[in-house]
Amino acid sequence: MSEWTDAIVGERMTVDNQFNERVAASRFSSQEWGLIMTAAEFEIENADDAEAARVVADTSSLPAIMPELENLRSQMAGMGGAPGGGDAGGSGGGVVDSIKGALGLGGGSGGPSDEELEAAERLVQEYADELQAHLEEVGKWDQVRVAYQE
Repeated sequence: MSEWTDAIVGERMTVDNQFNERVAASRFSSQEWGLIMTAAEFEIENADDAEAARVVADTSSLPAIMPELENLRSQMAGMGGAPGGGDAGGSGGGVVDSIKGALGLGGGSGGPSDEELEAAERLVQEYADELQAHLEEVGKWDQVRVAYQE
């Protein structure tokens, strides 16, 4: 199944560039979006039916990476949050907090909410829809759909 996605790497890069604006308008940073996309896989539902076929996002792995979003946010806040002269105190807390978070010992917010997971799932499906629309626009959709079936 990965062969069909390998065949559209260039098309995905184009969609990635076009989708950057949508990501910027979302609640997720580009770094967070990159992490989200590592957990997303794409499939073609009803690939054998030219009219009903569509790209769908498999987001079943997203819950596993959602705590990492919090860690990423903590790290980014630690790096960007310290004033110019705040060396050991500011950066030490960020590192310690991120290590605690990675070990599940942090006293943070308890992790991402269901609302955050749903927002990530929606955004990934929007990306899938955009990918399909782009493939149709450049005339590669049928080729990709057939490759998916093989």
